[in-house]
Amino acid sequence: MLTGRALLYTEMVVADAVIHGDRDYLIGYDAREHPVALQIGGSNPEKLAEASRVGEAYGYHEINLNVGCPSDRVQSGQFGASLMANPELVAKCFEAMQAAVTIPVTIKCRIGIDEQVPEQTLPRFLKTVQGAGCQHFIVHARKAWLDGLSPKDNRKIPPLDYDLVHKMKAKFPDLTIILNGGLETLEHAYAHREKLDGVMYGRSAYHTPWMLSEVDQCIFGDAAFSKSRNDIVSELIEYAKSVEQELRSTKALTRHIMGLYHGQIGARIWRQTLSEADTSLAPSQKIELAFAALKRAREKAA
Repeated sequence: MLTGRALLYTEMVVADAVIHGDRDYLIGYDAREHPVALQIGGSNPEKLAEASRVGEAYGYHEINLNVGCPSDRVQSGQFGASLMANPELVAKCFEAMQAAVTIPVTIKCRIGIDEQVPEQTLPRFLKTVQGAGCQHFIVHARKAWLDGLSPKDNRKIPPLDYDLVHKMKAKFPDLTIILNGGLETLEHAYAHREKLDGVMYGRSAYHTPWMLSEVDQCIFGDAAFSKSRNDIVSELIEYAKSVEQELRSTKALTRHIMGLYHGQIGARIWRQTLSEADTSLAPSQKIELAFAALKRAREKAA
């Protein structure tokens, strides 16, 4: 609803779940989310290929192989960031996935893991996977410490090394390299646009989603975004009403719009009402309740 041009990514879904699970629940999406990429986790080339075919049939714009997630569950399954230690296997996985679909397959990775020296191991990783045909990498500019840091800490404690990502683009000019990690504003995109092919926002876009309303104009040169936050809330209420009886995932909607009024008058009461609303209420009713509380807070402030 906020951007028509930014490429959105799903959370990582394990290949086995894509193949055997409730697909509509796990990887279903609304047409308004286009363009959208499906991010898959796994290390078995055949299963990843099958999951990629499922994703293409669902209409995804791109399939992304996650080689950056540091969670314990991912490590035990020998995929995610642990694959940074095995670029040859990543190359085989990519090759199988890309052979199975006609849409692009991309890789999301870290700059390295544990005791690796990224200046040495990252070029080898990129070269090996490029040799299998991969042309597009999203690089989270931090190491992942699989031994000693929680997934949450891995998102903020290892130091960022944007310089190394810039050097990789200079070393592999034919590759599309997208920067991820620690980016907070659209100004950060401008800071990297001369050296890299794009940027990916994670937590900042989640916690302050209104920043996405500037993307189409500032980055792609489209017309200015004409809707207000209130307009978006009205659309969200109607969307929830139209699907909440059939989609279990709609229950998560209220969690994911907490930051819509970040920095605005009434933001606190908006968040509080959404988080404390009666659990028996439908998602649309919770949003209506929070919207009414927000309006009252603004009227009082005025």
